[in-house]
Amino acid sequence: MSKIKVDPSQEQQAIVEQLSALGIPYQVEKQDDVISNYRKGKKNIHVVPKKGESMDTCATISDKYICCNVKVLKSVSNCPYDCSYCFLQNYLNDGTTKVVGDIKSLMDEVKEKCAAEPDRFFRIGTWELGDSLALEDVLPQARFLIEEFASIPNAVLELKTKSDCVDSILDAAHNHRTVVSWSLNSEYIVDYQEHKTASLPKRLAALKKVTEAGYLVGLHFDPMIIHEGWKEQYKALIEQVIASTNPDQIAWISLGSLRFNPEMKKKIEQNFPASSITHSEMVKGDDGKMRYVKPLRIEMYDVFLSHLKGCLGLDDISPLSPIKKSTPLFYFCMERWDIWQRFFGESPTSIQHLDLLFAQNFYERFGQNIPFPTIENYLSK
Repeated sequence: MSKIKVDPSQEQQAIVEQLSALGIPYQVEKQDDVISNYRKGKKNIHVVPKKGESMDTCATISDKYICCNVKVLKSVSNCPYDCSYCFLQNYLNDGTTKVVGDIKSLMDEVKEKCAAEPDRFFRIGTWELGDSLALEDVLPQARFLIEEFASIPNAVLELKTKSDCVDSILDAAHNHRTVVSWSLNSEYIVDYQEHKTASLPKRLAALKKVTEAGYLVGLHFDPMIIHEGWKEQYKALIEQVIASTNPDQIAWISLGSLRFNPEMKKKIEQNFPASSITHSEMVKGDDGKMRYVKPLRIEMYDVFLSHLKGCLGLDDISPLSPIKKSTPLFYFCMERWDIWQRFFGESPTSIQHLDLLFAQNFYERFGQNIPFPTIENYLSK
């Protein structure tokens, strides 16, 4: 980072005091100038106050697809990494990386909303507009959130990352109420499309560390991207990942393919002229996003799921099957019912049904004190 600036209202926050303790220089500024250059903005951090509601439903939710109904906590905006397919290059008007300084106010909102529906189980992630851990070595926000979530009876925090910044959270009192997740891809994609992120070996080493620290983990193989040798590389990825963690601690696994808004194609080609990810045949889905044609997506998922089941030693990974201790909850991200039925013979009947399946799986496998999930508390919403 080249510059960190702090809103005057945030000078007394613990996250800013940490900057001083680490000897990291920052500026207190009243005017937040809009930075239009996509990459220039990534080099600057602005510590800002919480404004309005920060906990919401994932913005990609669509009734045309089966979505997981995860909630998001907008604690960070923008990311120091530079992935060619990142939707933020088409979404953020202000390129500055923003971090909410008053994280206590974030947690007050979380606790209030969770308490308002005590019979529901909330999955809440901090990754919608940025990486959950990429800035943790500079601005330690995640550790505070982890220890706050440890005492919420009906919620779990998900920290999703492409970093290896986990050392500062290894001894946090997480009480199994935090899922540390990685966005994972083939080594080729990490090296040539996920610029400035932690290498695949470093991510796997970090995954092993949090596993040994007793955390639950999440694995997100999304987006799968076609490239030369993709079958062999994704199979190798699965083997390496499973060898780096304990399957009994895997809370969930997601799978999805490359997709983006049509207007983002030009942004990708402008910002990443060496990338070839826009060259494949794609079609517009019901959500308006471009994605690989269905036969290609089926081929990709078939290769991946067959090898995943072999590596886990499982014959069945359908989230609708009877729950077993060793079987993580598996789900497709942003796919239609027909894809689920193609691989599992059935599908969740709605977004709310998949939300219920998450709650049931977590309750049976990990949820010592979470509310017993009943159909009425999910499907009636």
